[in-house]
Amino acid sequence: MQTYFDTNIFVWQFSGVPVTELCQHRFLLYNQDATQHLFEVAAGLDSLVLGEGQILAQVKQVVKNGQGVPGFGRKISELFKRAITTGKRVRTETNISSGSVSVSSAAVELALLKLPEYSSSTARVLIVGAGKMGKLVIRHLVAKGCKKMVVVNRTADRVAAIREELMDADIVYKPFSELLACAAQSDVIFTCTASKAPLFIKESVQALPSVNSEDGCRRLFIDISVPRNVEPSVAELEGAGVYNVDDLKEVVEANKEDRLRKKMEAETIIAEEVKQFEALKDSLETVPTIKKLRAYAERIRSAEVDKCLSKMGDDIPQNKKKAIYDLSLGIVNKLLHGPMQHLKCDGAENRTLSEILENMHALNRIFGLDTEMSVLEEKVRAKIEQNQKQSS
Repeated sequence: MQTYFDTNIFVWQFSGVPVTELCQHRFLLYNQDATQHLFEVAAGLDSLVLGEGQILAQVKQVVKNGQGVPGFGRKISELFKRAITTGKRVRTETNISSGSVSVSSAAVELALLKLPEYSSSTARVLIVGAGKMGKLVIRHLVAKGCKKMVVVNRTADRVAAIREELMDADIVYKPFSELLACAAQSDVIFTCTASKAPLFIKESVQALPSVNSEDGCRRLFIDISVPRNVEPSVAELEGAGVYNVDDLKEVVEANKEDRLRKKMEAETIIAEEVKQFEALKDSLETVPTIKKLRAYAERIRSAEVDKCLSKMGDDIPQNKKKAIYDLSLGIVNKLLHGPMQHLKCDGAENRTLSEILENMHALNRIFGLDTEMSVLEEKVRAKIEQNQKQSS
């Protein structure tokens, strides 16, 4: 089997399909390299944003869509299930997805951090601008539990589209002519427009009513626009707090460095999971031998039970027939348990692949199973050669 991967799509082709049929932007990975890559993708290590969480959901969707599709057999199914497990384990044990690594997400986290008096559901939020950055801010706010907000934009179309996409949120549109009136009723204001002139200057902000003068709360301006939408002098006002892109970039860079450190921990986990999956995959090669051995034992068991029952006559009670059947089945299962265990390579035992191969040869020779061994033999030779190259 050959496994082809590109950044967003996983395509499985089996032997006989020419590689030239694949899109030039895809790349080809075999065996353990393919497993390693998929596990890294599921863990978010191969994403544009390190630790990206959405990619794991996409991997799960691949498994869902692949059910019943020709070629999506047991090995591929097990591969993706283990990849999902690996992705979850990496996120749980390393917490690699924590910390904002984009300006928009950092802006939302900073706002919630600087306004401890409010919960995400009670803070009065204003977003100025419904372009790409504004939309991202709104998404992050909704993800943090802020379901109610006002959006000021030059046109209503973009706001309507965002409202349709985020149906759970209560998004109110206001035109630019009502900007200051909306700001007067807001605790935190995100600005993300392409305006070349500041939208909030010191004089206009100073004229706004205080957020809560008794508790000393400040109206918070999170300016992620370039050029700035909030005049720097606004920060001089006692009732206003101003943060801009430069402030947020420091947080983002620190979080990126933290994720890079966590990536090393994640790579250790992935190495463990790849090793376990490779052992599981190798164990599947013994399935034909296991089936033939069990079928061989079942033929003997069934024939001997029939012979026994025929000697005992036709007037045997049904419960005694069942007892004889259960006895024969129990004896066979107990006798097969040892040989079956020595054919498994699932990581539970410290048996090498060569030991499994020797056991298969022995059982084939003893019971005359005529099991095809070439596939596993080639795998053993390839692994031995690879180990010899690494050691040299």
